[in-house]
Amino acid sequence: MIEELADPAGIMNGLLPAAVLTFLRVGAVMALLPAFGEQSVPARLRLVLALAFTAVIFPAVVGRYPSGVMLLPALGEVLSGLLIGMTLRCLVLALQTAGAVAGQSASLSQLFSTAGAEPQPAMATLLTLGGLALAAQAGLHVRAAELLILSYDLLPAGGIPQAADVARFGTAQGARALALAFSLAAPFVIASVLWNVALGVLNRAMPQLMVSFIGAPALSLGALAMFAIAAPLMLGAWLDAFDATLRNPFAP
Repeated sequence: MIEELADPAGIMNGLLPAAVLTFLRVGAVMALLPAFGEQSVPARLRLVLALAFTAVIFPAVVGRYPSGVMLLPALGEVLSGLLIGMTLRCLVLALQTAGAVAGQSASLSQLFSTAGAEPQPAMATLLTLGGLALAAQAGLHVRAAELLILSYDLLPAGGIPQAADVARFGTAQGARALALAFSLAAPFVIASVLWNVALGVLNRAMPQLMVSFIGAPALSLGALAMFAIAAPLMLGAWLDAFDATLRNPFAP
């Protein structure tokens, strides 16, 4: 009877290091994962979510972890998780940047800014909340679990990513996020430039007219109307980019 009880204990002792390493990768991803890793989510809830994701992912990757010293594998798992989480977090930053650029172009960045740990213009807040809601509605939890399981093919368990590869990948992701942000905010920037050029021409033609009292309110009102029309299109384009990143997060 003692031998029968000892066998399950030995199995658990063999699985415990792999479970801890899986939790380290999942926890690093959850710290940056959109919707689940937001600052507004309580830390205890994020811990519970990390444990739940670990319970889902661990059976699929338990055989991929090497045996032996856990120090270097633990460091590699944390770095791999942060790399995956950063890839998805860059898309949220792109959405926030697009809203900030649009708000700045419409002269609304300060008037309707939000207070908090990360003050943002109202446009950025609305776009961010809308994007996170769409991602969650599209099954982000399922896609994130799938991404974590498949990540072991490109980032082997216990391995430490190469610094040169991480540098190239981080630069590429930053460039993609910035390009996406300015692509989403391009209509507001173009409209703002054309409007200000028109006001400059009008000011030269009629110096006695106070164009600033007419142009600034009209610019803000037009930007709000444009935002009401363009926001669904912007969120749709962002969701497509988000889905493409989930399918292939390490695409060049």
